[in-house]
Amino acid sequence: MGPRAQRPTMLSRIFALFAILATTAFAQAAPEDACKSPNASHDERIAGCTAIINAKRETGRELALAYCNRGFALTEKHERDRALADLEEAIKIDPTYACSFSNRGRVWQFKGELNRAIDDYDTAIKLDPKFSIAYNNRGDAYMRLNAFDRAITDFNEAIKLDPQNATAYGNRGYAFQAKRDYLRAIDDYSMQIKLTPQDLLAFINRGNVWRSMQNYDRAMDDFAEVIRLAPKDARGWRNRGLIKLMKDDFKGGIADYNKAIELDPKDAFSWNNRGIAKREIGDRAGAIADFKKTLEINPSLQTARESLRELGVKP
Repeated sequence: MGPRAQRPTMLSRIFALFAILATTAFAQAAPEDACKSPNASHDERIAGCTAIINAKRETGRELALAYCNRGFALTEKHERDRALADLEEAIKIDPTYACSFSNRGRVWQFKGELNRAIDDYDTAIKLDPKFSIAYNNRGDAYMRLNAFDRAITDFNEAIKLDPQNATAYGNRGYAFQAKRDYLRAIDDYSMQIKLTPQDLLAFINRGNVWRSMQNYDRAMDDFAEVIRLAPKDARGWRNRGLIKLMKDDFKGGIADYNKAIELDPKDAFSWNNRGIAKREIGDRAGAIADFKKTLEINPSLQTARESLRELGVKP
């Protein structure tokens, strides 16, 4: 049926080593304080850090922190070349600041330069051996190289250093899932959900493991929770739709895929799987239309071509 793997974005989104100096609430603080506040938006952080940099009052670690934090925000906004320039400036100003190396590693990782990313994470860990986020990020880089055992070792250390690091639990769960160690994956995703109960991807990933274990009822529960938390997110609907197809509830699957397609009409797998369900209930015309739409979106999806041939239609 062609379900897509739910590969999470495995890099930690925790803004490392904030130096929160203000004692007043952020809403009442000076704009520059947004540079260091964990509650600032990316745009607010960029503006605050820029104000510090342009004021030319700070030097050393404080100036490096401003460049590092602005680089982090730019990374999150996918402005990676600008982020890289800021992080290199931060390293130039203070080459002993571990956070700058870890954040630059994230940029290299987003750019697909995994070995350079690992080199930066190595440096960050050497400078600060208790830097949980750097271990987590290096583990993610190893995982992208399919070095799952090395990745798990790093995630173990990240969790040991910070037992509240929900991202590390999720990443380790994904590594166990890739190794088909499903029970450990379930345990880690469950801990991630306990720490961050609003994390949609944690429920999706755990649901996918339940599906791999053929525990369709538990998978259904997790995808139903995704729908409850985010009814306008297509992922919950299409994942639950797939489970309904696996349980031979084709009409229920069609209803879920209708919603998934409404929310994300460019997802070829939703069209393909709805086509399968329509074929199973005898709606030949509807199935053909869905398989043709699937190929319009993704011409390389061979299952849709094969389904059309089985229905006597030339793809």
